[in-house]
Amino acid sequence: MDAQLLARWQFGITTVYHFFFVPITIALSMLVAVMQTVWYRTGNDNFLRLTKFFGKLFLINFAIGVVTGIVQEFQFGMNWSEYSRFVGDVFGVPLALEALLAFFLESTFIGLWIFGWDRLPKKLHLASIYLASIGTVISSIFILAANSWMQNPVGATFRNGRAELTDFGALLTNPVFAPAFTHTIAASYMVGGGLVAALAGWHLARLNRDKTAGDVVRNGKTLSVDEVEGEVSTWRWAAKMGAYVLLAASLIVTITGDWQGKVMTQVQPMKMAAAEAHYNTSDGGSFSLLTIGSLDGREELFSIKIPGLLSFLAHGDFSSDVQGINDLTAQYQSQGFLRDDGTQTELQKQYAAVLAQTPVQVTPNIPVAYWSFRLMMGLGFLGMGIALWILWALYKGKNPRPTKLWTTAMVTLPFLPLLAISFGWIFTEMGRQPWIVAGVMPTWTAASPSASFGEVLFSMIAYTLIYGILAVIEFGLIIKYNKMGLPDVTPVEIRQDDDAPLSFAY
Repeated sequence: MDAQLLARWQFGITTVYHFFFVPITIALSMLVAVMQTVWYRTGNDNFLRLTKFFGKLFLINFAIGVVTGIVQEFQFGMNWSEYSRFVGDVFGVPLALEALLAFFLESTFIGLWIFGWDRLPKKLHLASIYLASIGTVISSIFILAANSWMQNPVGATFRNGRAELTDFGALLTNPVFAPAFTHTIAASYMVGGGLVAALAGWHLARLNRDKTAGDVVRNGKTLSVDEVEGEVSTWRWAAKMGAYVLLAASLIVTITGDWQGKVMTQVQPMKMAAAEAHYNTSDGGSFSLLTIGSLDGREELFSIKIPGLLSFLAHGDFSSDVQGINDLTAQYQSQGFLRDDGTQTELQKQYAAVLAQTPVQVTPNIPVAYWSFRLMMGLGFLGMGIALWILWALYKGKNPRPTKLWTTAMVTLPFLPLLAISFGWIFTEMGRQPWIVAGVMPTWTAASPSASFGEVLFSMIAYTLIYGILAVIEFGLIIKYNKMGLPDVTPVEIRQDDDAPLSFAY
């Protein structure tokens, strides 16, 4: 193992860890805004309690997400200086806009939302959480535009030994961007909906247990019958909301996933072939339910397939050929990197002469691509199944019983779509290998030549330990505040004293 490979492991670990917080932030900010809107329109303080409960969890997640995201910026310069030099002119624009527009929007209005409960008029305070939520989406636009360029490098030319941006509009009209953006945002709402549904479902079962046992006690206080019924109705509303959001988002994920698969086949045919362990074009367009290949990943040994389904996923019909791994490898050796229709972007054409002198093994890690693709889908469908179960358990006024199976499902549910979207990113990035910029820059050429094995190893160990500590803090806080349940609230009144200190509402 050399410094470059270790740097890849470090970037993978820190990126996946950071990404755990991203979809929760995107979705939960908007779901909290909806809860506050219901309180604003109805005046029912149970929805204010719900807003404060999930708002606290949102802020914990947001804070740790910001801290872990800063590390990503440093790694570009520390471990991937050649990559930064090559793509700096292209990435400078979207990343600068992400910081100037999105992050400032998020941080400013989250601050107003936290401290403005008794300072801002209710309508302006409500607007602040919506603006913060919009900021998270704007952030994802620029980040995904940059990542889509890595998948399909458009709007750039090769000049002065690096890629230079010639058309910023091309980054946002990149055919990879639209499906990637809608797919990622919808998947984020699967995560957020799953989190809300699971916590609400857990509390409903807990209330059911405590009611059966006798008095319901929360934070040392015995709840009255009216208070218990208020909590039950509030958690039922939240559980249904989360389950419906998860299911609606799942439908959008399915549609956009099909769209993304067709675009992926066009710009990166090797990734689609790797996702299906599809070795030879002559094998037809069958979708693999299970494929076992040789240890070197070059040959299929056993498979169970659905005829024609891969052809539909790749091209929209059931009879078209889908290029296989072996055929694409041979094509690269004779003609260089080509998209599915035999074309190249301008940058890929210009860089072909450099690549002709660079030995590249174009086959990605087939087992990683194959199984990450299936884990993404399988975990997502399992989450959908639990969401349907929650709705069934609440049908016609029923409440769930606190069985071991129900508790296990509620504890598991938040992780299913979260792991599914994470495996989706692992597939997206690992399936693109060996390219850090598809068809242009091999990953091994992008590492910092001056970074030694020992330096990268030390920083990776340090970051992993810090992230481990942050994980313990994150889970500890979430478990603590979740067990406390819905917080007590007092009527929200606007302070008239301008000199009074700001109060932290959480």
